Amino acid sequence: MKEENKGTSKNKWSRIFRKKWFFPAVYLTIAAVLLSVVVWYQNIDNQVPDAQEETDEFIPAEHGERAEPVLEQQETIQMPVTNPEEAEIVTKFYDYNAEQEEQEQALVLYNNKYYESDGVNIASASGESFDVVAALSGEVTEVKEDPLLGNVVVLAHEDDVTTYYASLEEVNVKPGSEVKQGDTLGIAGKSVFAKDSGTHVYFELRKDDNEVNPEAYFNQPVSSLSKVTEEKSEDVDAQKEAEQSENDEAEGEQGDEPSSEEAEDANEKSDKESDEADNPDATEEMDPELNS
Repeated sequence: MKEENKGTSKNKWSRIFRKKWFFPAVYLTIAAVLLSVVVWYQNIDNQVPDAQEETDEFIPAEHGERAEPVLEQQETIQMPVTNPEEAEIVTKFYDYNAEQEEQEQALVLYNNKYYESDGVNIASASGESFDVVAALSGEVTEVKEDPLLGNVVVLAHEDDVTTYYASLEEVNVKPGSEVKQGDTLGIAGKSVFAKDSGTHVYFELRKDDNEVNPEAYFNQPVSSLSKVTEEKSEDVDAQKEAEQSENDEAEGEQGDEPSSEEAEDANEKSDKESDEADNPDATEEMDPELNS
């Protein structure tokens, strides 16, 4: 029985193989499978970049590539106190273009004379002493004791910017030391020069060695001081043009005046004519043509 069944199954497969549609059907099935695999693979390739574009993960640079440095945020100019809300400016910077009332608030009385302030005097609302801090990061270039201004600290910063702190009762830094913005430089005190301001700190801001109004640049970036140099350059150019114009006018007026030789000739001619008018006989003797 088993041999009969084996023979029957072989005959059945043999009959199938002999069919004309068998091998084409096999080829079509294989082609369909291969086509499905190709389409699936292509879909995977298209999905990989999309996933990379959507991700926000940081991809480190490959070895040998230079990473671009992150730009540091530029500092803003701060008041040299720990609590600006509790501080007040008791003496302003003297501005020639300011109103008269503000100019009067920028005068310091000392020895019965008024002096124009090149900085600002800052005091606490309570009148008590307070910590004086660095308005910008920089290097301490000078620490000294002045008989009129008290203890003085000078800091140098980038872009030729300098800050000046005076009327300090105590100093906590030394020349050559590096300080960060907000580091304590000393304690506010009193000075002989500005005794009417009480306990205060005198703060001065300079750009290219030119004093500027600190109050106008508080909470402003250091780069905002660049216009000080531009304005100074424009003022110098305008002054040079005015001086040149005055020189040109003076030279023009001198050009209209007769020279010293011409003036002498004119005087001699005038004297001669005057003598001839007073003595006509002498003229006839001197000029033979007239006698003839």
